[in-house]
Amino acid sequence: MISSLRGTLVEALPTQVLIEVNGVGYELLIPLSSFDKLPTPGQDVRILTHLVVREDAHVLYGFMTPAERELFRTLINTVSGIGPRTALNILSGVSVSAFKGAVASSDTKALSQISGVGKKTAERIVVELRDKFGKAGAFEASSAQRTLSPTDQKVNDAVLALMALGFKQLEAHDTIRAVQALLGPDASLEELVRASLKKG
Repeated sequence: MISSLRGTLVEALPTQVLIEVNGVGYELLIPLSSFDKLPTPGQDVRILTHLVVREDAHVLYGFMTPAERELFRTLINTVSGIGPRTALNILSGVSVSAFKGAVASSDTKALSQISGVGKKTAERIVVELRDKFGKAGAFEASSAQRTLSPTDQKVNDAVLALMALGFKQLEAHDTIRAVQALLGPDASLEELVRASLKKG
């Protein structure tokens, strides 16, 4: 089992990284929460990993914090119907503490706003994980003072879209926030991205 990698960060994208360790390049799929914590390419990095063995491939998933990896493992090993891709979506859409808080307070509406998580999946997550997180999860979430909101999720998705089109992360975030201030909180994802491209 590969538990972690330490080497040179060769390439970093919002959904994957390439790390060279002693001449061998490892491609890892990562959540957006880990992407935000990466150093700049060319620097040394240590990343925690989880290896998923499928019939057609061995896939490495990478995480910058133990909490992210622990939640990823909990999701794929405990909640029926959640695979690695959905678990990454969850980590990309919400902080670990906010996710635990939503589960602890049975907030299926907030959970179903995460990309790839529908109402039924949100209900299953609450049923299967509520006892695991309990009061500690609610306390952690209130300490973090971060709530899930559709607006935050929309901004997140719009920033990712701009980055896929070549924007740097900070530039994408600032542009989307500026456009959102002009268009208002009800602007759709498409409107935010289109207006940002015109602005750029």
